[in-house]
Amino acid sequence: MNAPTEPRHYRALFLSDIHLGTRGCQAGMLLDFLRLHDAETVYLVGDIVDGWRLRKNWHWPQEHNDVVQKLLRKARKGARVVYVPGNHDEFLREYVGTHFGGVEVMDSCLHETAGGEKYLVIHGDQFDVVVRHARWLAYFGDWAYVTALNVNTVVNGIRRKLGFPYWSLSAWAKLKVKNAVNFIGRFEETLADEARRRGVSGVICGHIHHAADQETNGIHYINTGDWVESCTAIAERHDGTFELIRWADMCRTGVPLQIAHHQAVA
Repeated sequence: MNAPTEPRHYRALFLSDIHLGTRGCQAGMLLDFLRLHDAETVYLVGDIVDGWRLRKNWHWPQEHNDVVQKLLRKARKGARVVYVPGNHDEFLREYVGTHFGGVEVMDSCLHETAGGEKYLVIHGDQFDVVVRHARWLAYFGDWAYVTALNVNTVVNGIRRKLGFPYWSLSAWAKLKVKNAVNFIGRFEETLADEARRRGVSGVICGHIHHAADQETNGIHYINTGDWVESCTAIAERHDGTFELIRWADMCRTGVPLQIAHHQAVA
């Protein structure tokens, strides 16, 4: 995957929950993704930088800096880059309405597709009761989550030595715990209701690290997922349709190599 290639081009790309500044961030996989995918508009839908973790323990390897530089380079080359902060990078909400390095900071925004449909773009933590009303519990949940990711790192280190591909223990556990499944369902319904209240066709959000592209109560609900567990992104094609890209799954099947080869000979 080191041969120079032209990236796949989309009308818009949506990324969230990258969590730069944490050990669980899959920055290397994201860099490969950004090298092979481009768009007219790139939406960063919150929790791109993890301020919660950085305040407690500074962790910023070169790959994390490379991700920032890659995104800024896309802005310099003409892409519109919109940053919608989440709860982990809420410090950026103080800069809503400003630009830095060609990046627009917005609390939320509307995205209009090639077909003229409007989508609310928002991180989604505003509709998480725990984050809004029980911050101490949110911090405790964050600690538990980071602990699970640390275990996940050890497990995947062993899997790599045995020749097995990447697998997310925390993502698997999330879908097996009834309370987590119920929370995801309530979150999806709440965001769909907010989209309906604002009179738009759909909502594109993040926050819960669970990628989705579905209809929820008559609203097109899209969740970008994350770059800690599943490594997913949402793309709008030039015909106005959406694509959920599951990058970790594609890497397991060798698809990135196929993309690079196709682009190299095209």
